[in-house]
Amino acid sequence: MEKQALESSLKVSNKVALITGSGTGIGQSIAKRFAENGANIIIMGRRKEPLEQTTTILNKIISNNGSTARVLSFSGIDVSDESGIDDMLKKIAEEFGKIDFVINNAGVSGPVKTFTNADFGEFKDCVAIHLTGTFWTSRQCLQLMEDDAKIITISTFFTEENRYEQRPYRFRTPYTAAQGAKNRLAEALAWELREKGIRSIATNPGPVHSDRIYKTVYPKAAAEFLRISGYSELSSSQIDSACAKLLPLLGEDEAIMTAEIRKVAEQKELTGQNRSTTDTARLIQTLSNLMSKVQEIAEKIQNNTRNMIVDGEFLAQDDVAEVVLNLCDDKLSKLINGRIVPSDRVFYPVRPMIRTTLDNKAFPAQVDEKVVILIADPLTRQDLDRFYAIAKGLQLESLKGLTIFIRKRPESKELEDFSFQVFDLSDEGQMRIQFEAVKKRFGAIDAVIYLTGDYDYNRSILSLSRKEWDSLVDQFIIVPALISKESVNAMCPNAVREPVKYKNSDGKIILVGPQSPAGKKISGLVRARSEIFRGALRPYAATVNQELAEVLGSRIRLFLMLPGNIEGSGSDSQRLSRSVVQIISNMVGDNSDTIFYVDEVRT
Repeated sequence: MEKQALESSLKVSNKVALITGSGTGIGQSIAKRFAENGANIIIMGRRKEPLEQTTTILNKIISNNGSTARVLSFSGIDVSDESGIDDMLKKIAEEFGKIDFVINNAGVSGPVKTFTNADFGEFKDCVAIHLTGTFWTSRQCLQLMEDDAKIITISTFFTEENRYEQRPYRFRTPYTAAQGAKNRLAEALAWELREKGIRSIATNPGPVHSDRIYKTVYPKAAAEFLRISGYSELSSSQIDSACAKLLPLLGEDEAIMTAEIRKVAEQKELTGQNRSTTDTARLIQTLSNLMSKVQEIAEKIQNNTRNMIVDGEFLAQDDVAEVVLNLCDDKLSKLINGRIVPSDRVFYPVRPMIRTTLDNKAFPAQVDEKVVILIADPLTRQDLDRFYAIAKGLQLESLKGLTIFIRKRPESKELEDFSFQVFDLSDEGQMRIQFEAVKKRFGAIDAVIYLTGDYDYNRSILSLSRKEWDSLVDQFIIVPALISKESVNAMCPNAVREPVKYKNSDGKIILVGPQSPAGKKISGLVRARSEIFRGALRPYAATVNQELAEVLGSRIRLFLMLPGNIEGSGSDSQRLSRSVVQIISNMVGDNSDTIFYVDEVRT
């Protein structure tokens, strides 16, 4: 009787909570908080040892509580692994038969580099874990979720939007794209699941005390600053190579760091074949100074962030765990279902960069002698109309060269006059080869345009197969990122190895994203679905432009154009075409305005 009374007093007694990425850090803190309040805990992650340690901690908490809760652990599972998640859920069904809370916490820092220098494979992995992992875990867990179940998604404050503003997060393009889409996905899930009584909420905790910030993100950002700006006696590639080996040891015993610095200094890639003892000794000192400088800049970044918080304090991991537990409360979750809870407290001012229509300018525009690449993957009739309007509009100008890349040649008589380069647009090697072929034929590239196309907003997101979801991620995040990276690097030859070559470079990249829903009566559900990938492209564009302007010193800009309007009257292909030509013609004006809602006409 006493045991039953104890269990009934616990906040989530007899409930089942699945927490992704729960072997360490925030995920472990959340698991502990739920265990303290009587829940059965399912923990999962890629590494076995941390999960074993966490299981021991949780079992001790449960024993001390005197509850009957159990812990189930799954190691070696990546949330983006389709079969791994599916197999895990079969075992959960056998053990518990239900899931009451899904806490989407798993994440990685991803590449902390300028988008021009980031590894494409790491970009895709980061998006897969943060965004696809959240989608697939949530979707598959629904088969074990009943009325009043909750999906809580942990995201980041850096991607959230203010009026006419969009927050960038330099050196974190895959992270911002994935998190922006993840916030909008959390909202869409709330609409999708309202009839089932399942609630979806996201929380943006902001800076949290963790090794990921102190030992990964801040030092890597500092190293990237030095790689770009330069450091005495070291080339950019040498800085990159040295930091890759030395950064993981920051904070370790001084003797360990000193030994590794000596080991790095003796490598031929840094000192050359004919090194002397004097050369090695000087390099050891240079590398020691480099690490000190990295530490100094990392601490400055950390302090700058603190200064944007009213009390100057980052949240503790236990604070985040408390927020998540409270969001699972029946009454509170009902009040804020479908919302993004801004618990970060960070005052983060940014420059306005969002406009509606472009300025009305006289035509014809001056685009003669420009070299332009138009890239598209048109699927629907509307996609083809938009593509044709832009292609025809460019064809009428006196371009030096117009080249079209496409995944599959469309069957349309309107496009018979155009020639196409047909290849897989997500193939990094092929994209680079095609860019080089254009340069060889026409010379320097002035502008690159990519039309993402649209997707069916009337279809339930939860009805998508894994293959269909991956295709959307590819179309609206992976391909735009690849095109942006290869465009800038094609416009600035050899700048990856010598970042100074990015300075004062010119060019235009235009991403035409999916349009707003069209129709007389548009439901909140349809609007929420339409925002998922628009929500990825906005923070991505903001971050790319901040890196181009403020880090690389380039005049190249990425413009994001989002067709359609809030009235639902659809998009005007001719207006879009004219807007594209205006941008290429340098008729836009202030380059801080880089996100345009071209059909939102103000009267």
